[in-house]
Amino acid sequence: MARSLRLLLSLGSIVLAASAHANEGATQPYPGDAARGQPITATVCAACHGPDGNSPTTAYPKLAAQHATYLFKQMKNFKPDTNGKVERDNAIMNGMIAPYTEEQMKDFAAYFAAQKQSGGETRTPEGRELGKKLWRAGDADKGLPACAGCHGPAGAGLPAQFPRLGGQHPEYIEAQLRAFRVGERANDPNQMMRMVAAKLTDTEIRALADYIAGLH
Repeated sequence: MARSLRLLLSLGSIVLAASAHANEGATQPYPGDAARGQPITATVCAACHGPDGNSPTTAYPKLAAQHATYLFKQMKNFKPDTNGKVERDNAIMNGMIAPYTEEQMKDFAAYFAAQKQSGGETRTPEGRELGKKLWRAGDADKGLPACAGCHGPAGAGLPAQFPRLGGQHPEYIEAQLRAFRVGERANDPNQMMRMVAAKLTDTEIRALADYIAGLH
């Protein structure tokens, strides 16, 4: 009973934070211009993420159909400030995004958000069973909330804060969960993803990543 209560309290705090951020972004339409962003995304971004945001390389995320507000936040986190500091450290993206203004980043985000994501599929028995269990129900014994609580049953996410994960490359998802677990990635509000990832084993991370790839 105590474990179940702790899990409910943990999930409740995450959902409340998600709702607060969602309300922040729901007051006005997203300001980016997809048509204006397309020429640069098709030339600069396409090499890694594909011309339509469907990355041909599993090490790089699919950006197609991702929430524009989330994409913009990540670009801002990658962009060095006036002192050269970044919230999200990545040797490639820190340099790639540095020349662009916030207006341009909003245009890039609008373009990718308007694209259609190519599908993926769950490939392994572990992904179908263990990944499904963790995604839908979490693990009360470990105080691990269900991933669906923030990212939705089908992985669609919440536009203002939590990304669309369904259909994403499993290799990329696995790499990000590992990065959150060891603190190499730390741009998650209130350390939510770091707290979740810290409770996941390597086997659970692989199963979750594989299950997520098959969500639509």
